[in-house]
Amino acid sequence: MAQQSAQPQHKPAPDSARRSERSRRAIYDAALALVTEVGYPKTTIEGIAARAGVGKQTIYRWWSSKAEVLLEAFIDLSARAAEGAARPEVIGEYAEYEIPDTGDLEADLKAVLRATVDELLDPRFEAPSRALAAEGVVNEQVGREFVGKLLEPQLQLYVKRLRAAQEQGAVRPDIDPRIALELFVSPLAQRWLQYTGPISYEYTDKLVEYALHGLAPR
Repeated sequence: MAQQSAQPQHKPAPDSARRSERSRRAIYDAALALVTEVGYPKTTIEGIAARAGVGKQTIYRWWSSKAEVLLEAFIDLSARAAEGAARPEVIGEYAEYEIPDTGDLEADLKAVLRATVDELLDPRFEAPSRALAAEGVVNEQVGREFVGKLLEPQLQLYVKRLRAAQEQGAVRPDIDPRIALELFVSPLAQRWLQYTGPISYEYTDKLVEYALHGLAPR
């Protein structure tokens, strides 16, 4: 009796998109962990690759420098941390988050700054953020990329919310929103970066109140 030849078993093709996303996530995590542990100068592409379990060529296929890797990893981390504080809208490669507009500017700003306090005090965010901020002070290229790719897009969300408040008559029409936002954003950043005092909900609430209502008696 002739034996029937075994039919070849066809295995499903590997999902390259899923594999790439898994590798990208591993690289993000490795980059943030390394910059936290050893600082920016000692973080290398080779070290990130080894930590992530990928080849160095995999990293260079997506990024041209460690600065690009770290900034993208940090942007991703910030976006994930902001998910509970604002409404996401997918724009290009990243999700952008808008400051809520309930019609009450003071309440909206307080809510967003409270979420910012949570983010700044989150160990996952704090250590790599400080490492990148410190490097940006002495390394102009890193500083400019940090501001251009991460900080300024976030500040423009405040600009948009303040302009909406101007249209609603809640803010003077002659105010420059880009300057005005620094009244409550910059003091928080300085206190956090330079350890000049604790940051808390009470502190950011006061920043908003002082910025919106001034210092003169009402």
